Amino acid sequence: MLLPSTAFAQDGSVQLEADVDGRPVGVGTLVLDPAKTAKVAITVRNNTNTPQHVKTVRISGTALALTFFSYDTTVPFDVAPKSEQSRSFPLEPSDLGTQALGLLPVTVEVIDQQRETIASLETTGDVRGSLWSVYGAFGLGVLVLTGLSWAGALIALARRRLPPNRWQRAMRFLPAGVGTGLVAVISLSVLRLVAPSPTAEIPFIVGAAAAALLLGYVTPHPGEQQPSEVDTVRIRR
Repeated sequence: MLLPSTAFAQDGSVQLEADVDGRPVGVGTLVLDPAKTAKVAITVRNNTNTPQHVKTVRISGTALALTFFSYDTTVPFDVAPKSEQSRSFPLEPSDLGTQALGLLPVTVEVIDQQRETIASLETTGDVRGSLWSVYGAFGLGVLVLTGLSWAGALIALARRRLPPNRWQRAMRFLPAGVGTGLVAVISLSVLRLVAPSPTAEIPFIVGAAAAALLLGYVTPHPGEQQPSEVDTVRIRR
């Protein structure tokens, strides 16, 4: 018998409970270690008047609207109206180390034969992967592109090659600001401080983008030449 979970399907008609290695999904952080085979147990409660035909259990991890890992296990069973069914199965995420790292939002779903989600649970997963995983490489790529964006904007500023229009100069700094926000979100995830989520992503990305826009807007006009020392001496005389 599974321990009750506090997370349920949003519509309330079909309820899903799950645990991994005896720990309820939705309570605390779900540890996913690619070196260990996990035992997954689920219970589907059908409170509707229609039979539910479960075909697949999916465990997936996403960040920034991208799916970085997904495991589908075929566990076919039917849940009659006003009843419940439980199943358990092993999960061997041996390749997880090459896919993700750090804190990520994780979803457990039961899916029917038409590939439609019957019910789902969401939690925060602690993925014990490698820095050279797909997610880690994605973060490093964003870091490099962000550095190049800042370098390009600042070099253009130093050489007075920015557009004369203030808003155009601001837009030149925008990609660097967005990249900075993305780097912050990914870094906090990899360091296991904050998992990516809309509430965490939006403030960082929007805040960094706004700061970069403001910086570009207040940069000096490229046609505004600073007076030379000789001109300054002549003005003083």
